[in-house]
Amino acid sequence: MKIKFCGAAREVTGSRHLLEINGKKILLDSGLFQGHRDDAAKKNREFCIDPKEVDAVILSHAHIDHSGGLPYLVKNGFKGPIFSTFATRDLCNYMLMDSAFIQEKDAEYMNKKLKKKGEPLVEPLYTTDDAVKTLEQFYGVSYEKAFVVTDGVVCSFYDAGHILGSALTHLIIDDKEKNERYTLAFTGDLGRKNLPILRDPQDLPPTDYLITESTYGDRFHESMLDAGKRLEEVVKKTAERGGKILIPAFSVERTQEIVYHLNVLWQENKIPDIPIYVDSPLAANVTEVFTNHPECFDRDTFKEFIVNRKNPFGFGRLKYTRDVEESKALNELSGPAIIISASGMCENGRILHHLKNNIEDPRNTIMIVGFMAQNTLGRKILDGNEMVNIFGDAYKVRAEVCKMDAFSGHADRSDLLGYISKIKGLKKIFLVHGEETQGQKFKSYLEENGYKDVVQPERGQVVELP
Repeated sequence: MKIKFCGAAREVTGSRHLLEINGKKILLDSGLFQGHRDDAAKKNREFCIDPKEVDAVILSHAHIDHSGGLPYLVKNGFKGPIFSTFATRDLCNYMLMDSAFIQEKDAEYMNKKLKKKGEPLVEPLYTTDDAVKTLEQFYGVSYEKAFVVTDGVVCSFYDAGHILGSALTHLIIDDKEKNERYTLAFTGDLGRKNLPILRDPQDLPPTDYLITESTYGDRFHESMLDAGKRLEEVVKKTAERGGKILIPAFSVERTQEIVYHLNVLWQENKIPDIPIYVDSPLAANVTEVFTNHPECFDRDTFKEFIVNRKNPFGFGRLKYTRDVEESKALNELSGPAIIISASGMCENGRILHHLKNNIEDPRNTIMIVGFMAQNTLGRKILDGNEMVNIFGDAYKVRAEVCKMDAFSGHADRSDLLGYISKIKGLKKIFLVHGEETQGQKFKSYLEENGYKDVVQPERGQVVELP
């Protein structure tokens, strides 16, 4: 078997790993690279794989840096099955259509500029028609139910605890050329223990070879027990000075998690009675998907939804805004408010308009609650840049910037090591989905803890197993 690391190798976004076994090609994830526009355009079009040669895709979860390349794959000739959990399939119904709409709008915007300059026009990476065709190729599978991917490859999904429907992929491989059987697992994005809403990551069966994320390979998160208290403090402090709290958040999971905590604080009268908006049509649609998948919930959330028939994602001061006019009206708010909006890395979507209108007001707070990839606007704000560009214009960052690691859905160094230490039979570990420095430090940390064969592959590198 060969593994070709085609994306998220020594970087965080664009997850894509190709397995070649028994004359078949299986793709683990097909994500979009997110970052600087020119770099992203190049990496997302240079697929490192001939889509027509791919026999099947196994999708770990619905986040766009893992699923967003699927319509491009289909557009260029992939006709095989896409295996995922049922919740991931349902989330992708919204996520991929939204991504396609953004691709079309971005191309439309660029072509207006290019046409004025007399330069060649560009095509969108893919269209909504491509996304529709992609959705027709999905096959939903339950957790812990074995299924045949291709001849000699059997897969089972286990709950990764990262977002709704996220899966750890475990493969039993019969290598017919070498007449050997071995196992390989892919974490996708690994979640954390004791997060609200979702179940904890499930333990994997014995595994020979592991491909694992390393996003926070040398960092430690704040305790989730402190998350509510810190959120309370930020909301109170900003409201007292009459400001708005802007929260860039991914539409899947992070938005629902923030809403969950705000609900608890509001019910307990721990935050001021100010309006709270989720300004993202996608987040509103995704929240509806949550109600259809109680199999993914932890015990407390399951009890709220199913037994007590309460919705932890809806309460008195919360409003979901869908249309453009409602979103624009938020710019006219004069008093304190909380606005949760996508995209999570501040690269597109409605959060850009809110930042443009509020980033120069020192009364306001920008709350960073998730990972920001290199060269994204969110990363520049997080890194303390005094000036940032939004829609091509420069703005001074006068708003307070607050980072809250407690809300991260990714395992940190201790979580990763703790999880890996429970996997029996490991012979080799591949570190992906982590910036180079994080991966290098986590590699050293694993080696110090007795793991002798740890590899941090480069993009395009091919490794033969066993």
